[in-house]
Amino acid sequence: MNPDSPDSVPTGSAPEIVMYTSAICGYCVAAKTFLKSQGLAWREVRVDLDPAERERMMARARRTSVPQIFVGDTHVGGYDDMMALHRQGGFLPLVQGAAS
Repeated sequence: MNPDSPDSVPTGSAPEIVMYTSAICGYCVAAKTFLKSQGLAWREVRVDLDPAERERMMARARRTSVPQIFVGDTHVGGYDDMMALHRQGGFLPLVQGAAS
């Protein structure tokens, strides 16, 4: 679980947010800051510490860059993708389980 997010255990029927990150990644920090500002919890997977997790991320996202953000089984993409979805009004309904 993410040490910056003490309540990072998903509750109710809301899908889990999973973010693949690395230590030196400004967009990862920006994504975590945004999620925190929305009161959302997430599970952080550090791909720089575990090559198997990097392989899993690349298989799931078909991308090699971080962050890669998933809401349940839905691949949101990176930070810019998440923010674009948020500006379109689609991110919060997705994390609340209203979209698939």
